[in-house]
Amino acid sequence: MTKRTRVLFCDLLNLPRGKYIPAEVAAGGKIGFARGVFGTTFDRDLIPVPGAGVFDGIPDMELVLDGARCPDWQAGTEIALGTLHVDGAPFELCARGRLQAAVEAWKGRGLSPKVGLELEAYVFQQDADGVWAPYDTPGAFVYGTGSQNDPAGLMNALWDVAGEVGLPIESMNGEYDNGQFELTLQFDDAVAACDNAFLFKTMAREVAADLGLLLTFLPKPIPDRGGSGLHINFSFVDESGANVIAPDGALSDVAKGCIAGMLHHHEGLAGLLASTVNSYDRLGPASMAGYWANWAEDHRLVTVRSSVASPRTARLEHRMADCATNPYLAVAAVLQAALMGVEQGYSVPEAEDLDGLENVRATRHVPSALDRALDALDKDKPLRMAVGEGICDALIFLKQDEWKRLKDKSVDEVRDFYLPFV
Repeated sequence: MTKRTRVLFCDLLNLPRGKYIPAEVAAGGKIGFARGVFGTTFDRDLIPVPGAGVFDGIPDMELVLDGARCPDWQAGTEIALGTLHVDGAPFELCARGRLQAAVEAWKGRGLSPKVGLELEAYVFQQDADGVWAPYDTPGAFVYGTGSQNDPAGLMNALWDVAGEVGLPIESMNGEYDNGQFELTLQFDDAVAACDNAFLFKTMAREVAADLGLLLTFLPKPIPDRGGSGLHINFSFVDESGANVIAPDGALSDVAKGCIAGMLHHHEGLAGLLASTVNSYDRLGPASMAGYWANWAEDHRLVTVRSSVASPRTARLEHRMADCATNPYLAVAAVLQAALMGVEQGYSVPEAEDLDGLENVRATRHVPSALDRALDALDKDKPLRMAVGEGICDALIFLKQDEWKRLKDKSVDEVRDFYLPFV
């Protein structure tokens, strides 16, 4: 019998904030939190983030809980998710609320977004001195499965626990480098897909910790190895349930508009999708990440990859984001940029037809560092207004502070700053 409820929400640092409360208290449907948590940095400084109420007495906000409950991987516990409200209205800094608004905007056009998220992560283990070091997997290989890739059996444990609590895994495998894994979740409605990603990431790090390991979603934790991303796959179904991305085997006007919108706002999106100092160690030319403002069919060296092999499963994939970013905010940003492309009639550039490794036709790319990406977001007012000006301003303030703290630190110091949290 459940004895307690774990209420959770995802903040702008992508931390799973929450409380344990009696299940009968959760049944009341609302749980209070101090709004100032949005003004709290990784190292627990309280700074005046816009909207956090730091200079207003740090007032309350309420997490309005969903009616449904999720099984927890902790014994005797259930999980309740919800959306944050202030004074009876949706709170502007709630990323889940901003995603709900993006979904409603698309539904206003008779289309419902379907989302599938691919998460990438590295495993670390402690050495004899208690220092976190890369997972010792000398026999690992790309698309590897089994003990050569995962001698401690972490992936088996994650698969089992995910099955027990109903988190829908599509696939798990060794990624490009030693100790790196790809963890792909099944397509679902946009909010449900992000709920699953948020819970899966939280569960995965906690299960790893129970095994004495550290599972990190940091974009580039090991300088001489590949980066880890968050690939946002999405499509839309119309009121009849049909996928509208490529119903006739070729990209529809809606799909082309989405591509145009995402590429038009390429630089500004970086401030929302790659929101750590470490993110820009991952984003560079000749990488399988979203560096260049380009797209192509079934091409992993571009930012927007389309797949039209099957009208039923046709999708677009945005490859810039990383898992240090709040998944609700990342998906909301991509959906809103895509919607602006449809509504504003942005022109679609020619598809990339070069290899992306040594040759590329695109000339625009992501900013070179977090501070410049935040500047690009600040200047992209249409994107900020679409995603939510309040949440964008808060993120910019919070991350500018983070940039100032870390800009003169070494690569190792930056990694060690983020590693316990990301």
